[in-house]
Amino acid sequence: RYTLDEFGTARRSAVVRGFIDALTRGGLGGTPRPIEMHSHDPLRYVGDMLAWLHQATASEKEHLEAMLKLVTIQGSVEENIQEVVGHITEGVCRPLKVRIEQVIVAEPGAVLLYKISNLLKFYHHTISGIVGNSAATLLTTIEEMHLLSKKIFFNSLSLHASKLMDKVELPPPDLGPSSALNQTLNLLREVLASHDSSVIPLDARQADFVQVLSCVLDPLLQMCTMSASNLGTADMATFMVNSLYMMRTTLALFEFTDKRLEMLQFQIEAHLDTLINEQASYVLTRAGLSYIYNALQQHKPEQGPLSNLSSMDSVSLKVAMAQFDRYLSAPDSLLMSQLNFLLSATVKEQIIKQSTELVCRAYSELYAAVMDPSNEYKDPETILHRSPHQVQALLS
Repeated sequence: RYTLDEFGTARRSAVVRGFIDALTRGGLGGTPRPIEMHSHDPLRYVGDMLAWLHQATASEKEHLEAMLKLVTIQGSVEENIQEVVGHITEGVCRPLKVRIEQVIVAEPGAVLLYKISNLLKFYHHTISGIVGNSAATLLTTIEEMHLLSKKIFFNSLSLHASKLMDKVELPPPDLGPSSALNQTLNLLREVLASHDSSVIPLDARQADFVQVLSCVLDPLLQMCTMSASNLGTADMATFMVNSLYMMRTTLALFEFTDKRLEMLQFQIEAHLDTLINEQASYVLTRAGLSYIYNALQQHKPEQGPLSNLSSMDSVSLKVAMAQFDRYLSAPDSLLMSQLNFLLSATVKEQIIKQSTELVCRAYSELYAAVMDPSNEYKDPETILHRSPHQVQALLS
C-alpha cells in the first residue's frame, strides 16, 4: 500500500511536469511543438491539451496494471488501480482548468464555443471509458469546463437573438429575406454543421439541437413578423413566405429538425392561402367579374330574378364578358407584381394554379345563375358563350 502511495505521488509530479513541458517546451528536439504555440487557435489548443491528457491517463493505468499483474488479491487490485490513477491525474486539473477557462471566457464566438463544448463532452466520454470514474477530479474538471462553454455559447446565441429584436429592419424592396435573417441563418448553419459532425452521443446531441433551434428560430420568427407589420396584405404574405422558405431550406439539411420543418410548413401554407386569395381577387377585379360575382353572392331568391338587378342585366354582363375574354386570351398578363418576388418557383406555380381554380369556380357559379330559368335571362347562351369547362381548358 505504502509502495503504491509513493509510486502515485512520484507519477503525479511526473505527469504534471510532463504536461507543463508539453505546453511550454514541446517534445524532445522541439517535436511536437509546444501546445501553447497554438493558443491563438482555441479549438486546436483545447484539443491538443485534452489529447495529451487522454494519452497520459491511459499510459498511467497501463503502468499500474503491469506493475500489479503478479498480485493475486484480485478485488483490491482493481480498487487500488482506480484510486492511484485518480491521485496521479488530479495534479493536472488546475493548469488545465486555468487554460481552458481563459479560452472560454475570451468568447471566441458562438460556433467555436459550441465546438469546444462538444470536444470537452467527447473527451469526458472517452477518458471515463478508459479509467471508469477513477479519475474523478479530472473528469469533474472537464465536465465543469463543458458546462461553462455550453453556458457561454447559449449566452452568445441569446445575445445575438436579442440584438435582432433591438433593431428590426424594414423588409427590402424585393420582399426577400433581410440581411439580419441571412446573417443569423449563416450562424445557425455553422452551428448545426459542427453539431452534425460532432462525436458526442446521439441523445445528448438531440437535446442540444432542440435548445439551439428554440434559442435562434423563435426570435427570428418574431423579428420577421415585426418587420412585416406595416406592409400591405400581399406584400406581408410574400415577405413572410420568402423568410420562412429560407429558414426551411436551411433546416432541411440537418437531422432532428422534423418538428420545426413541419411548423414552418404550416406557417408558409397560411401565408400562401392569403396570396392565393389575393391573386384570385386581383384577377376577378381586373377581368370585370369582381362586382358581378359579389352581387351574385349577396342575391337571395326572395329578391326576385337576378336579371332585374341594375348591375346584373344582360347588357352589363355582356360588357363584363368582353373584358373577361381579354383576360382569357392572355391570363399571364394579370399577375400580381409580388409573385415575381417569390424565391421559390414551385410556390409561385402553386399560387397561380390554385388562384386560377378560384377564378374558374367563380365563373362556374355565375354561369349556373345565368342559365337558371328562374333568373329570367333571355338567350343566356349569347351572354355567356363559354361553358365553365371551356374556361377551365383555356386557363389550364
